[in-house]
Amino acid sequence: MGNLAGAVAECGLAAFLRLGHAAAPIQAGPDLRPTQLLMFGRAEGGTPLMQANQTIGVDLPLRALMWCDPADRTCTGYDDPLWLAERHGLTDGHPSHAAEALLRLPEACVVQAAGTGPVKPRGALSAACGDFC
Repeated sequence: MGNLAGAVAECGLAAFLRLGHAAAPIQAGPDLRPTQLLMFGRAEGGTPLMQANQTIGVDLPLRALMWCDPADRTCTGYDDPLWLAERHGLTDGHPSHAAEALLRLPEACVVQAAGTGPVKPRGALSAACGDFC
């Protein structure tokens, strides 16, 4: 997650929140493999989208989830910004161009942090895994 937060900063984005999901289950009893969420973005990308349709604010800032899978690989996933734009009816005109620009940012950050090849889309969620746990 430190690599991802650093890559986010190098891409000119702000990290707004880093949340560890595993802490609450420890207090409640059941185990959860390490899972963290990073919320990040920049106003220049999100503002045009929100001006076009404020409902996209439920999906902004962008988020990346990092978790350890059962094979002890670290996986990182995020929602495809183009899918988010489509979900909120922003597929025509200027807002879709902003979403296209946003698309490159999370992928670049995840690839840089993980040191992997291109991230493979899986529906709305794009994910990459490596041996980092």
